[in-house]
Amino acid sequence: MRTFIGIDLGSTTTKAMLLDENCEPLGQGITNSRSNYTTATAVAQQEAVISARLTLFRRALTAHGLDLAVDEVFLDRIKLYFRLEQFVEQLEDLRETCVGLIDSARLTDMKKEILEALTAVFDRIRADAPDMYAPGGSRKSDFFRDIAGSRFMKIGEEVAKATGLPFDRLLNIYDKAIIEVENRPPSGGMTEKFGRALGRVIKDIPELEPQRDTLRRHLDETLAVEMEETYVVGTGYGRVTLPFPKEHIRSEILCHGLGAHVMYPGTRTVLDIGGQDTKGIQVDADGIVANFQMNDRCAAGCGRYLGYIADEMNMGLHELGPLAMKSTKSVRINSTCTVFAGAELRDRLALGEEREDILAGLHRAIVLRAMSIISRSGGISNEFTFTGGVANNEAAVRELRKLVKENYGDVTINIDPASIYTGALGAATFARRAVAA
Repeated sequence: MRTFIGIDLGSTTTKAMLLDENCEPLGQGITNSRSNYTTATAVAQQEAVISARLTLFRRALTAHGLDLAVDEVFLDRIKLYFRLEQFVEQLEDLRETCVGLIDSARLTDMKKEILEALTAVFDRIRADAPDMYAPGGSRKSDFFRDIAGSRFMKIGEEVAKATGLPFDRLLNIYDKAIIEVENRPPSGGMTEKFGRALGRVIKDIPELEPQRDTLRRHLDETLAVEMEETYVVGTGYGRVTLPFPKEHIRSEILCHGLGAHVMYPGTRTVLDIGGQDTKGIQVDADGIVANFQMNDRCAAGCGRYLGYIADEMNMGLHELGPLAMKSTKSVRINSTCTVFAGAELRDRLALGEEREDILAGLHRAIVLRAMSIISRSGGISNEFTFTGGVANNEAAVRELRKLVKENYGDVTINIDPASIYTGALGAATFARRAVAA
């Protein structure tokens, strides 16, 4: 099977999209961007291949009329338990790396105590893993570094306190180890991981037991399908670092414009709020860019700004929107400067303002900045498509809808659940067109 791949290397996340020969999405993958962009690209592409295997599995089950097995609960749980398998594998890698760093950290005088503490920490994280990846389970994010880091901080402090061991000794080892581990993509073993995931799902849903052999056969057949990497196009903030020839690189503007057009053919205006920049794009009926504007070098009002706020409030990035939605009033924020964000946030809290009201004001300030950029690009024409990771933030969407209506009246606003993959989709579409040309 020929596949066409788009890689969007953003400043905070790297995305990949796989299309089949009919330009139908096969799979998508995402990972946190890191200093080693080559690794980020490899991980995102690997994640997209995993997603594509699930798509092919779904198609096979549908073709053979296995209705119960095609149920979303079934497929979602296979994906969830596959992620559990990946997490456990990387966690063991992290454990072994931490242990291996004890000597190099010049802690041989406390080696026994540190080894025992690390063992206790990782044993508890491992024991918690099934609950984190159970249906409805809670995780800080979907990225290994975020999940492992939050659990290590919490459990590590508890273990250090109970044993009288300075926590900074453990943290120093962890900080060095996590850099090594996150720059090692998870190993293959896809057949084994999917097989164990399928077994867990069947255990959860006993009605599937009579179909166990049939399901496993279709799964094995799906995993055996050869997926040819026919053509790859890269884009994004770090595109110049991608290991592709120059002719395989497209600008973010072109890819987001075309990606939005593919998602919604009636699109005429696109707003993309990414991790490092905000783009207002005007496209024609064919998805070709007619005009655009971007923010300057400052990252104010972008996804990275929200990430900084989340860190200041000791929250996950995905928690900001839901909390802001609980606000009863919007606090006026004077600046969206990332440098001064922490100070203003602390000042507002000291004045007695509620966290949810402050966050509502922050989201409004971000969207106001984006509206200014759109205005400079030519304003909003029907239809309007919002892309990028911030498009999944319900508080930002709420403020955007308000401001669009206030300034442009009733305009169709498109927000796809997969909006963060818009740039990668545009890149993959360019890849397909390059072969068809």
